[in-house]
Amino acid sequence: MLHYITEKNRTFFMNWYGLYILFKKETHRFLKVATQTILAPIITVLLYLLVFSSVLAKHVEIYTGIDYISFLIPGLIMMSVIQNAFANSSSSLIQSKMNGSLVLLLLPPLSNFEFYFAYIAAATVRGLLVGLGVWVSIYWFIELPIYNIGIIFIFALLGSLILGTLGLIAGIWADKWDHIAAFQNFVILPMTFLSGVFYRIDSLPEFWEQVSYYNPFFYMIDGFRYGFLGIAEANIYTSLIIICCFTVVITAICLWLLHIGYKIRS
Repeated sequence: MLHYITEKNRTFFMNWYGLYILFKKETHRFLKVATQTILAPIITVLLYLLVFSSVLAKHVEIYTGIDYISFLIPGLIMMSVIQNAFANSSSSLIQSKMNGSLVLLLLPPLSNFEFYFAYIAAATVRGLLVGLGVWVSIYWFIELPIYNIGIIFIFALLGSLILGTLGLIAGIWADKWDHIAAFQNFVILPMTFLSGVFYRIDSLPEFWEQVSYYNPFFYMIDGFRYGFLGIAEANIYTSLIIICCFTVVITAICLWLLHIGYKIRS
């Protein structure tokens, strides 16, 4: 029998059953429309690949001995992972706020961390599923080298965790769907396209190259690509440290917003 866990006891115990139920709800939410949430992003990435491979593949060599397509594919996979992780947590929370069902999520005895963890775990699952789907789909046409599968998994996991958290922050801040679209168009997309998905950042004008080095998305993409190719623009350990630090910072911000009930308990 599930007993009510007081705030005092939460220091030592977690409501694992409640966390699981919320996680199950969030995963079921996107899996029941998998054509839209899983299949559509995969097709979008394949279209990106088709266009870029047709236009640039024979004209661009990023690294000696590595063709442009091999360079591009890891970036596209990681882009699909992070965009879908963001979309899952942000759309779920704003939908709950808009239809008034958020209050039902706040009534159960779930701590702020449990609430956060369930949302982020579901966003991570969606991001990784889409990324895996893209990888498998592309594998039928192009076999990518794999330099370090552990690095691939770590950066994919951290990337989806970070974007899931940013999605939750956006959902907390937003009052309507337009706010989510604005956050995605003016924050997520610029950071994504300035991260080196389609190019090496040292090919940019000096100003934008320097800006890119302050973009945490660059280190996600670069580290993830290193797992495939064994080549990176930044030191892999530097990238991992920066991403871990960024994860801690935005997680602290998100938990603080949940703690004060910003726009969700008023």
